[in-house]
Amino acid sequence: MNAPLSAGPQLQGIDWDRVGADLDAQGWAMLPGLLSPADCMALAGLYAGDAGFRSRIVMERHGFGRGEYKYFAYPLPEPVAGLRAALYPQLAPVANRWNAAMGLDVRYPADHVDFIARCHKAGQCRPTPLLLQYGAGDYNCLHQDLYGEHVFPLQLAILLSEPGRDFDGGEFVLTEQRPRMQSRAEVVPLRQGDAVVFAVNQRPVQGTRGVYRVAMRHGVSRVRAGTRHTVGIIFHDAQ
Repeated sequence: MNAPLSAGPQLQGIDWDRVGADLDAQGWAMLPGLLSPADCMALAGLYAGDAGFRSRIVMERHGFGRGEYKYFAYPLPEPVAGLRAALYPQLAPVANRWNAAMGLDVRYPADHVDFIARCHKAGQCRPTPLLLQYGAGDYNCLHQDLYGEHVFPLQLAILLSEPGRDFDGGEFVLTEQRPRMQSRAEVVPLRQGDAVVFAVNQRPVQGTRGVYRVAMRHGVSRVRAGTRHTVGIIFHDAQ
């Protein structure tokens, strides 16, 4: 499972004030060039083997869409483990601010290891980062990755393949459902190595009469040709 990854996560140049502002405004934010092309290819190449994964899910069997994914086992491979630990402290203040705005009592510790300890104490011990593979005709239905009582309200998806070269179609899609309004969809223009951080479930929106909650879901549109790989980084573990 130890892939020969060429470089660490590209975190130095991220403008976290911009990320926080984008998350507040629209429920998602881009992290361009988070992984190098070499790291993307190495991670995508892991899918061909079974070592280092705890389970494989064929989406069509469960009504999730078409395509498949594998959940990583502990210990997580690099750079997935490094990203999970390094990104969480930057996102925890946003998560806490959101919960305060929505009147929710839950607060998140500053370090990911402490949050994972909370998950494990509640019986959520299975790692949730995953590697997804789509072929022609595959898609992922709109969904939320909740997994248990303890849910960190932000997660990450990193595109490992290059649109127009490795695959066509397969756009990353987000929807939001505001109270008494029709759903709104957004397509996130990812390239190889780009990441999007987005709301897992609900986020606060400031309205004319105060803050209200917006429910968000995410998915992938139909892949028209080629093969698409993505890695998903979820910060809470599963039951």
